[in-house]
Amino acid sequence: MRTGWIGLGIMGYPMATNLLRAGFEVAVYSRTPAKMAALEKMGAVAAASPSEVARFGEVTITMLPDAPDEELVLFGASGVVEGASAGHVVIDMATISPEATRAFAARLAERGIEMLDAPVSGGEAGAKAATLVIMVGGKREIFDRCLPVFKALGKTVVFMGPHGCGQMTKLCNQVAGVLTLQSVAEALLLARAGGLEPHKVLQVLSAGSADSWNLRNQGPKMLARDFAPGFFVRLQQKDLRIVAETAAQLGVPLPATALVRELFRVVEAHGGGDLGVQALVTALEKMAGRTVA
Repeated sequence: MRTGWIGLGIMGYPMATNLLRAGFEVAVYSRTPAKMAALEKMGAVAAASPSEVARFGEVTITMLPDAPDEELVLFGASGVVEGASAGHVVIDMATISPEATRAFAARLAERGIEMLDAPVSGGEAGAKAATLVIMVGGKREIFDRCLPVFKALGKTVVFMGPHGCGQMTKLCNQVAGVLTLQSVAEALLLARAGGLEPHKVLQVLSAGSADSWNLRNQGPKMLARDFAPGFFVRLQQKDLRIVAETAAQLGVPLPATALVRELFRVVEAHGGGDLGVQALVTALEKMAGRTVA
């Protein structure tokens, strides 16, 4: 299956790399020429525009920061719609609002172009290892056609329902994720204040009912003061903004999520927008006047 890829950031670059390694023919487009050049050496075709990417194959995958970026790439000058023929499939693997997803799908359908929303979970490490969790919304028959693409990128691929259901699932994932991240930061701060050895606390908690991915993966990074991004604070805040807007539309209260969003704002206010999300602990440290390490 000839496939196009638009967006070669912290997630998009390793994901496009995995498609090449899986034997797909891939055309790539990015605003960073050096990233396209590196993938060219692996066999990718460097495209001059999103429309050229769409002309290359049957599927165009986008991994972009937010809905305005997606809209520009799809419908702007030299956009995907200018190069895609009827039956072409657009797969959006970033996180945008379910509402925007449904609107884009409807606009594409007017031109005979199909769309799947397929956001992912697993961060940079999952993108590199091709172990992402992929949650997909759209038409079932289009999902089935594109399943080989998804299997080259992740280990858990689940069809969630019509357009927007992939994005709605991702919002639920982000709620659960930031709340477990907050719990790890609070537990480690309490452990240090109580005179415990935090590494031993991680060992105990990860073996019992308090275990979580964040405990095992982000806890050690907090203790090591390793705030390198697997997922940026600023992008997490974008996701939490979408969560808040969607929850308000649905009339669902999310008080704990709102609190974590405010704590991430503290991290951003101190210049931490480009840090990894584990830097959430620094907001609590400022409040407590002590560190977890």
